Amino acid sequence: MSQSLALLRRQRTDDLTKLADQHMQHDLQFEDRDALKSAASTVSLWTTVGSAVGIGLGLYAAVRLRSTRKAFFAAVRAQERPTKVVFADGRTEPIPDLTPLLKPTTLGDFATYFFASAGGLFLGGELGFAAGAASASSSISADPERRKRIETAFRRFRADVLRREADELDKGANVSELML
Repeated sequence: MSQSLALLRRQRTDDLTKLADQHMQHDLQFEDRDALKSAASTVSLWTTVGSAVGIGLGLYAAVRLRSTRKAFFAAVRAQERPTKVVFADGRTEPIPDLTPLLKPTTLGDFATYFFASAGGLFLGGELGFAAGAASASSSISADPERRKRIETAFRRFRADVLRREADELDKGANVSELML
């Protein structure tokens, strides 16, 4: 049960963190570690700013949508509407008044604000992440030697992770735990 929630899966994450720290200490120079930390903070900053801007734009869109809905309802309510239809054979049928169904509701306003801000958060966060990753990548790639050392360290880290997974599979570990 403890492995079914991602929040509770700590052992594998802790092992990978320790392995990554070992590779950072042994395979990279001090300047390389600083460059990686700076790149990570750049991505984090851009993602945070993008998310905040996205939420703001989502809320702005929700306010505009709500005011447009209210104006539309006021215009529909003010219009003179027919109340009945007379057919060629003389039969008369009443037309139901749909105005109460068009009235903006609190639930509709809540849904508008929630989904518009959630969409803005998603879109802004993803665009911020992409911009931050591009900025961080260019800062790391600026020095070809640093880039080569970082790529080599990552290759060694990834190979160690795969070796550990292979060893665990050879020992008979549960495959579903390794996949997650």
